[in-house]
Amino acid sequence: MALSRRTFSALAGTAALGLALGGSGGSGASSAYAARESPAGPPPPVPAADGRRHTVGFDRYSLLVDGRRLPLWSGEVHPFRLPSPSLWRDVLQKMRAHGHNAVSVQVAWNHHSPAPGRYDFTGVRDLGLFLRTAAECGLYVVLRPGPYIGADTDAGGFPGWLTATAGTARTADPAYLRHVDEWLTHVNAIAARHLFTKGTGTVLLYQIENGYDARGGGDADAPARRAYMSHLYAKVRADGIDVPLFHNDRARDGSWMPGSFDTGGDKGRWLYGFDAYPAPDRVPSGRGRLDRGGKGTGSGAARALPGFMPEAGGGWRDAWGGAGFHGKGYAEVRRTRDAAYLRRFHLTNLADGITMTNVYMAFGGTSWGWLPAPQVYTSYDYGAAFDEARQATDKLAPLHQIGHMLQRVPGLAKLEPAGDARAGGLTVRRLRNPDTGTEVRVLRNDGGTQVSTTLAVAGDEVPVTVAAKDAWLMVGDLPLGRRRLRYATAQPLLVLSAGRQDVAVFCGRRGAMARVVLEAAEEPLVTRLSQQAAYVWDRGLLRVTAPLGAGGLIGVRVEGGDTDRPLLILLADDATSLRLWPYDTPAGSLVVYGPKLLRTAEVRGSTLHLTGDTVEATDLEVWGPRGVEGLTWNGRAVPTRVTGSGSLRAVAPLPGVPEVRLPELGGWRMRTENPESAPGFDDSSWRPADKTSSFSTTAVPEGQPVLFADDYGFHYGDVWYRGTFDDATGVESVSLAYSAGTQGLLMAWLDGAPLGTHRMPVPDAHTLGTGTWQATATFPVRARHLAATGPHVLSVLVRPMGHDQDGGVRDAHKAARGLTSVTFAGAAPAVRWRVQGAAAPDPVRGPLNNGGLYGERHGWHLPGFADGDWERVDLPRAAWRQGVAWYRTTFRLDVDPGVDASIGLTLDDAPDRAWRAQIFLNGWNMGQYVNDVGPQHTFVLPNGILRTRGANTLALAVLSGADTPSGPGRVRLTLLGSAAGGVRVRPVDSPGR
Repeated sequence: MALSRRTFSALAGTAALGLALGGSGGSGASSAYAARESPAGPPPPVPAADGRRHTVGFDRYSLLVDGRRLPLWSGEVHPFRLPSPSLWRDVLQKMRAHGHNAVSVQVAWNHHSPAPGRYDFTGVRDLGLFLRTAAECGLYVVLRPGPYIGADTDAGGFPGWLTATAGTARTADPAYLRHVDEWLTHVNAIAARHLFTKGTGTVLLYQIENGYDARGGGDADAPARRAYMSHLYAKVRADGIDVPLFHNDRARDGSWMPGSFDTGGDKGRWLYGFDAYPAPDRVPSGRGRLDRGGKGTGSGAARALPGFMPEAGGGWRDAWGGAGFHGKGYAEVRRTRDAAYLRRFHLTNLADGITMTNVYMAFGGTSWGWLPAPQVYTSYDYGAAFDEARQATDKLAPLHQIGHMLQRVPGLAKLEPAGDARAGGLTVRRLRNPDTGTEVRVLRNDGGTQVSTTLAVAGDEVPVTVAAKDAWLMVGDLPLGRRRLRYATAQPLLVLSAGRQDVAVFCGRRGAMARVVLEAAEEPLVTRLSQQAAYVWDRGLLRVTAPLGAGGLIGVRVEGGDTDRPLLILLADDATSLRLWPYDTPAGSLVVYGPKLLRTAEVRGSTLHLTGDTVEATDLEVWGPRGVEGLTWNGRAVPTRVTGSGSLRAVAPLPGVPEVRLPELGGWRMRTENPESAPGFDDSSWRPADKTSSFSTTAVPEGQPVLFADDYGFHYGDVWYRGTFDDATGVESVSLAYSAGTQGLLMAWLDGAPLGTHRMPVPDAHTLGTGTWQATATFPVRARHLAATGPHVLSVLVRPMGHDQDGGVRDAHKAARGLTSVTFAGAAPAVRWRVQGAAAPDPVRGPLNNGGLYGERHGWHLPGFADGDWERVDLPRAAWRQGVAWYRTTFRLDVDPGVDASIGLTLDDAPDRAWRAQIFLNGWNMGQYVNDVGPQHTFVLPNGILRTRGANTLALAVLSGADTPSGPGRVRLTLLGSAAGGVRVRPVDSPGR
């Protein structure tokens, strides 16, 4: 092969020119703008409430927005799991920066409705504010208001009061539908004000119901199920929702395909979608296109639909500890469903024609208060790419890369199968865009060892390497602005026009050899911007190679030859790609390199104003629109110089985050409670438990009153019972049957003397999630338990752990909580029962915040409560007592206002000590700790509820039996992450008494 003088110079080591190496990374959103054609193609549209009408449709390949193909790359976020509206913007900006163009939002009915006919969409429940924020962050919205959402929430999102109503849920029962219509009326009134079709918001798609089985009740039940779905469809359309509607099939079974139920003649606006949560060792190797597999999906209707996955597992829920098969913590979930897992999963989906994906979860958040369903604990981290503390994790790289690729590499939303093959130990899926000729190869390694082999590509034998249990993507015949890519072994991240040049970024594993081959009939001028790069031009091809990760970002600039428009090629390993941020402004597109996160970019005059985050000192480099001569970062001017790559580069690094110091927690005060266990306690204001029938699915024992807590209006948290009887003669024991959910708890006293504590048995692999959460606690009655004379009082405290979800459409959420029956051995005294649970719902914190402990009913958890007469104590403690004790302290924080510090509360004690605590921060119930079960020991304290510059009140409500010492043990604040930057956080309303 003859080498030109330019090629020889490159191989000999021409000096690198002006490319920044090092730093740290994010992106953001901009206002809407008219997409303008450029040599690299038009920039992707940025959704916004722009006041213009839009169309939303689809064909067999993808969504079509205003006639333009839109690959949907959405991430699930639940506003109800982040009770600080300011932080919604933080999470949404991070999602947009890392490649998402949409956010999927489930709306929990129980979060908004404390009672029939009462709805609250204010404060932390302001759905309209969330939708406005999503639009301001440049994200489409996929709205999913149920009425049933599942989502590992109490009763699957049904409000507690629905458990005590007539009508079979999730059916066409008129009694149930009356409540559903009321709920949807309120939600849809908000949704209708934020529709993308009307230009008043960015709501793009709307889901009805959730994982609803079309055939679960058999063929005889099918008409009723179709009637239910038809009712929901008609209701949503009648409320003015005109975007496409869809449902998420729990598996790819063809449930609710178009035409499967009556849509009132409204055709062509119903999508079929199916969920997928593959196990780490069983990531599907290929499903085929929608029209070639899956029950019910081979119809003509299926052939007209794009591939849509409304829930693609981005992690998995974790359960309470205590059994070997679960409860190992979210670090283990993240380890088993890591970056390689996500690459293999999503690249296989792309090969299968899935162009509409929603990653569940993108950010999991916190199931604070009494929000969690019985099987899950407080943290809903989910092993997601963004952890519960809003920090980016190692598994983010494939989501970042695939998301930007789908939006910024042309032609990937319309691919046809072009033949599969095997190479070495790899499965190779070939696809082709029938319009542009662009070719895609998905290389998948299902084996346990790395595979290195060669592929025949465009006449070359190309060496490729794919790690064990991983996948990779190659492209060919791809336009890169005015030049054309023959093929690349590195995966494309983006192609865009920035100023007077086109920019193409490719990425791959650290240490891999990237090969980028361009068509070039005439020899171009090539400038190496990094010494690691090499190139050779011969016979109409320019071949660029570089080892990824060798010094950070690697660049090559190609000029002249076939075109006078320069092309900048940037090569990055995974870590480096997470510091590259494309962004679109009305003045043009740009690429930022260096910081931990880019939030926003705005051109004003000749200055580009950037906001974002840094953690370590980092370089800043920008390839931007024409006319930009200066930069600011978070409001401060940044001195720059122009580089040989056509960029502006900061003369000095951006500063990192200053140290965040947290105080030690001391000054504790303690007070015991549970006066309800004393025989003389005045319970005259409690509800008499005198009902004889119930809508519960739990049978009422013959001859006994209804004791179920929900029937008396107590739906969340602890419930107290007091049974009074006159004659205890002959009583040998008492058996207390109760239903509480896994890790549920019961304590009992007779005439003030402790009878004992009972915990619901830990479920095994066969009972987890079945709803079989009933047990019986039997306590012997001795002389020491009885007062000399009557009347006698049996006091019982039950801690339910949430209502069952109703995934099987069996009214499972109506299973009783609390006591279910009480029997005595040796006698049958007539007992008069009274019951007390939570007081009136907190008007600010909502119905899920509080249960029925004495301290909760009397404000002991609230800031400002007068605890000056409580006992001063030091932690750790080791008390032997059955019942409830409260611990309170205050602390101050003084975090720099320019720092986003995520802070948690960590509790530790000897693992054999059986006690649990509710954690109240400034009156907000931030979760439940169970010391001898786990696995959770650290609880995120969200900024806004946590005053990072000011005083905070911390209260722990500790429940313990008398058979082991109880804590608290060590209690401390923990820094979970910090960055210079962040968003402005407004304090969340946290009223005291």
